[in-house]
Amino acid sequence: MSTLLVIESAMAGLVIGRGGATIKTIQKDSGAMVKLSNGDTADTRNVTIIGSEDAQRLASGMIEKIVGKLLRSETISTPPPPPRREARDGAGAGSSRGTERPRPRRRSVSPLEKITISDEAWEEILRENRQRDLEIIQSLPPIIKDLYKEHKQVKAMSDEEVQSFRTAQNDTTVQYVDGAECLRPIPKPIKTFEHAFGLYPDMMKVIKKQNFTTPSPIQCQAWPIIMSGHDLIAIAQTGSGKTLAYILPAIVHLLGQPTPRNKRIGPSVMIMGPTRELVLQIHDEITKYLYDNIKVVCVYGGAATTKEHQKRIKTEKPDIVVATPGRLNDLIGIQAIKLEHVSYLVLDEADRMLDMGFKNQIELSLRHVRPDKQTILTSATWPTAVKNLANYFTKNPLHITVGSLDLSTVNTVSQKIIILNEDQKGSWLDEFISISLSKDDKVIIFMRKKTSVEKMYEHFNRKNIKCRCIHGGRLQTNRERSLADMRNGVVSILIATDVASRGIDIHDITVVVNYDFPTNIEEYVHRVGRTGRAGKTGSAYTLFTDYDKFNASSLISVLKKSNQPIPEELYKMATQ
Repeated sequence: MSTLLVIESAMAGLVIGRGGATIKTIQKDSGAMVKLSNGDTADTRNVTIIGSEDAQRLASGMIEKIVGKLLRSETISTPPPPPRREARDGAGAGSSRGTERPRPRRRSVSPLEKITISDEAWEEILRENRQRDLEIIQSLPPIIKDLYKEHKQVKAMSDEEVQSFRTAQNDTTVQYVDGAECLRPIPKPIKTFEHAFGLYPDMMKVIKKQNFTTPSPIQCQAWPIIMSGHDLIAIAQTGSGKTLAYILPAIVHLLGQPTPRNKRIGPSVMIMGPTRELVLQIHDEITKYLYDNIKVVCVYGGAATTKEHQKRIKTEKPDIVVATPGRLNDLIGIQAIKLEHVSYLVLDEADRMLDMGFKNQIELSLRHVRPDKQTILTSATWPTAVKNLANYFTKNPLHITVGSLDLSTVNTVSQKIIILNEDQKGSWLDEFISISLSKDDKVIIFMRKKTSVEKMYEHFNRKNIKCRCIHGGRLQTNRERSLADMRNGVVSILIATDVASRGIDIHDITVVVNYDFPTNIEEYVHRVGRTGRAGKTGSAYTLFTDYDKFNASSLISVLKKSNQPIPEELYKMATQ
């Protein structure tokens, strides 16, 4: 038995994906084999699904979510096997051979057919997709992406001055990604807020209220790139100022569109982030810079229901929506939000979203966004999965890297690795809290399990040590209150799981303690990045036991790149 789906030809490219990536994912996740062929008419394609009933059902559901609507779906029964041939030469009744059990025949199993698409067929699919995109764009109001005028001081910079400035700014590199068409010169970096926003006096007013002195390295280069209308991929560690790098151009873009805001359907700016903490942080940061009655809404799972978010969106009619992928998908599913007029898209901390398994939800949600949108993607790392996501959502993007692409921590953090036994960790932490911390320190203690966080929280309370804790099992209101108490100085110690390692926005953290080593080295870098932010120095203490030795080699690599001391015992662990 197999399943036959009939889809529109224009949707074939979405099912296949760039380089066959999507169809391979469907086959891998469902366990079914998926084949595309020409349909009965020029504007249809047949999708044949072969495998177990569960595999076929799963693959069908995945494809239906991608294309939105199936033209036809039917089950094709496998024809029955031919009747068994009768025994010959006396092998019937009364024959001794007739009573023998027939020898079982080995069934030949054909290997799964490899999906190959000719260059001509692929070009036809791409042509159909381009035509479909063009028709969608023509049906929507026009948008303006280039809203930048180069300041005369920036224009006067020579190529040598530009390169020297980028090198001095944490060795920032800017280039088109491989395969992109270099259609325009790369914008030169700005050095002051006036260089970027001098033509926008209202923006300059809100910037001055924040008492900033100079833009960060990523802001110096990202602002002219984004405001010139380029798609952008920004690779930078936490604490680099990348959030503000896309927020301010988003406001300029929003206000610079020819269609009046009250005539637009749905938001103009969509920002997606992996966790509740991060999207709340982004929302709070945006509100500092709003003017001209711009409205922003944050949607995420947990505290409010989908219906409550729906009511809020309907009431406030936001210009900007900040969302986690899961809740955004829920709202799209009940038609509570329309994304057809989104012209500025941000995928923040894309690596984290992929690590958390949001790839399909991202792709399904953003199918509804206009094809000619401007896209900004940020990430702390640049693995293949993030590259594939960037290829899918960006067009001819520029790529900014602040520092090395190799995984490393910021050089403003002093890192110390403490080798000890598992049962020694508790006494080490007690001694550290009572002896080594000053009254001005603010500390985050990272632990692996929610139960461990709760036990440590109760332990500190028994010792009259003021602290707060956050993890995924606590109510959102409780987590927000705990973060507020840390920011406001009510307490100086926060115990957290990795749910908070990317979403915490407390600028004056001085110490990070990795009580439990994280499950991967990327998470170590993100944890350490909670301190040493905005040019300040910080310290990170990591308790490393025999249970963690499989991470010893990668930890040594990070410490070397960050010029940090490496214990001899860590080298020994790496060789075990």
